Amino acid sequence: MIIGVPKEIKAQEYRVGMVPGGVKSLVQADQHVLMEKEAGEGSGYHDAEYEAAGAEIAKSATEVYERAEMIVKVKEPQTPEYEMLKRGQILFCYLHLAPEPELTRALIDRGVNAIALETIQLDDGTLPCLAPMSEIAGRMAVQIGAHYLQREGGGAGVLLGGVPGVTPALVTIIGAGQVGSNATRIAVGMNARVVVLDIDLQKLARLDELYAGRLITSMSDPDQMERFVPYSHLLIGAVLHPGGRAPVLVTEEMVKEMRRGSVIVDVSVDQGGCVETIHPTTHEEPTYMVHDVIHYGVSNMPGAVPRTSTQALTNATLKYIHMIAGEGLEHSLENHPPLARGLNIYCPVGEGKGRVACEPVALAQGLEYSPYS
Repeated sequence: MIIGVPKEIKAQEYRVGMVPGGVKSLVQADQHVLMEKEAGEGSGYHDAEYEAAGAEIAKSATEVYERAEMIVKVKEPQTPEYEMLKRGQILFCYLHLAPEPELTRALIDRGVNAIALETIQLDDGTLPCLAPMSEIAGRMAVQIGAHYLQREGGGAGVLLGGVPGVTPALVTIIGAGQVGSNATRIAVGMNARVVVLDIDLQKLARLDELYAGRLITSMSDPDQMERFVPYSHLLIGAVLHPGGRAPVLVTEEMVKEMRRGSVIVDVSVDQGGCVETIHPTTHEEPTYMVHDVIHYGVSNMPGAVPRTSTQALTNATLKYIHMIAGEGLEHSLENHPPLARGLNIYCPVGEGKGRVACEPVALAQGLEYSPYS
């Protein structure tokens, strides 16, 4: 199979779909890897390294999309890439389609077989390809929030961990999954006062056991939101509904009541966000103010640490790339249920357009759901 890896064109997205070691592994398995020129530069990987691993270097993205049977990316296709996608082509990347009807329609119309990394799901419910980016984003969320709390960041001028005689900042984390637990780890380590809210008592119990006496855990409901959100110096949104739109849990009224110069970092913004006043931003212009509260809504946070992110991404995704390339799309979906759960758009052989094969995406956009079979 010809596997194409284009250069990412999302604003300040420096990750790449595969490290040279991943290329070498695929080439040794008799696959052909076509890398766009300078695709890995942002992550510190040069064309010579990919060539040494056995890749062919393409001069343009057009060549990659034209020749490749499977496209391996990091982020969802951007508007200029829509027209380059071909019917029957396999697209393997993070998609987050629920809040993106224009992209969903483009994939359907182009007849693409789109596998979303964030919905590949094991039998126990874990999301192996989303986990590494969630870990990174969760850890980054606290350091980003700490920066913007500083006066030069536009914040109230509060040190997250305080000092003897001065009360530490209050960090409220909504969600105790991968993002939330990693944010908790960093916030507790920085000696902040930490509150974690979730609807899953088992997740809260795990955090309570790990950090007993160093944080407060609470069930996530409107009363508890109103109890903690207004007094938060840093609010981190870490809510996940796999494949679907994140529920709005923090209302604009709650934001109005927050401290002047406090910070919101909503990691769930790529799924629509769990804060009513959040909208996606970029690394170029990461923040904006609403009701004197700093909002950070960058939807590709791990792109700021591309070396770490690209390595972690390849570690998680390479086995699935091998499955698809080695067995073909149909057999790999039939033989590996976790991979089949990642299928968001499916174009059956002989049909001109795709179908929505992910129920949460169909529900979010009012589209017909057509499960793969």
